[in-house]
Amino acid sequence: MRVGLIYDPVYLEHDTGTHVENTQRLVATMSHLEENHLKDNLVLLSPRAATIEELAAVHAPEYISRIRSQAERGGGWLDADTVMSPGSYNAAIYAAGGALTAVDTVMSRQISSAFALVRPPGHHATCWQAMGFCLFNNIAIAAKYALANFDIKRVLIIDFDVHHGNGTQDTFYTDPHVLYFSTHEYPFYPGTGSIDETGARDGEGFTVNVPLLAGWGDDEYQAVFEDILAPMAKRFEPQLILVSAGYDAHWADSLALMQVSVSGFARLVEIIKTLADMLCQGRMAFTLEGGYHLEALSLSIGATIDVLRGNRQISDPLGKQESRTKPVNFDNFIRMVKEMHDI
Repeated sequence: MRVGLIYDPVYLEHDTGTHVENTQRLVATMSHLEENHLKDNLVLLSPRAATIEELAAVHAPEYISRIRSQAERGGGWLDADTVMSPGSYNAAIYAAGGALTAVDTVMSRQISSAFALVRPPGHHATCWQAMGFCLFNNIAIAAKYALANFDIKRVLIIDFDVHHGNGTQDTFYTDPHVLYFSTHEYPFYPGTGSIDETGARDGEGFTVNVPLLAGWGDDEYQAVFEDILAPMAKRFEPQLILVSAGYDAHWADSLALMQVSVSGFARLVEIIKTLADMLCQGRMAFTLEGGYHLEALSLSIGATIDVLRGNRQISDPLGKQESRTKPVNFDNFIRMVKEMHDI
């Protein structure tokens, strides 16, 4: 299976110093892919810059100008979490463009699937606001682009970052052409993503939030994907699957309190791949969001790529946390989400 990797050193121009979302995330990942010969088996693709028009499908033109001007002035803090450097605007338009390159190459059948190894991440960015380390909403821009430029009417976005993708949800909250599915620790930053946030107007029922409790891990995530995501996806019948791939739900990641392992992420990707093969001719593109423990991040991305290539023998030297019994309220939780969406 031909799997594409979109990467460029331009992403390192988003210089955040010692911020937790820093250049070492991609440096460590690329080193892992090279040292373990994973890169040798990938189709290496260069991103292009997203145009102003493509960014404006999601973001207000005044906001785009403000981000560009901030970079030209030398960068600085946009809020308590989000920082820019002089190179951040350029990196950000290539991050969005990397997601567009992934869509182009998957939809044209140049490759079977793609992983856009980009930064800054995107799923918190709203029409008017940068937040949560994000400048432009890469996955939302990619979904808008796919719907506008290819003969498709339905895109499924799966977001397994540990934080809720509030910006992505906002973009498509009234849109029946995009099914947004999110698993995330709750209550947690940014405070959105409750079970009853299901869309509005024509988009009612096309937002599916699965707010998970701190401490849940592989078994719970797998059950959610099998019992909630799979039937929702089959009912929606997407023509393209886009994935906000955040790996900060790993048990070693200090920014959150979930217990997913590398092999657990691999299992989620297997489920997504099965759905893509069944529903949309295998067309799927992954875009990096979070993940801040460098070893866990690089191993998880490597495992994702292995699964996309059809390899089920996943290396997980970090292993799992100690096994524990299923939370007593988990079955009721699953039932409640399924009832909310008439599954």
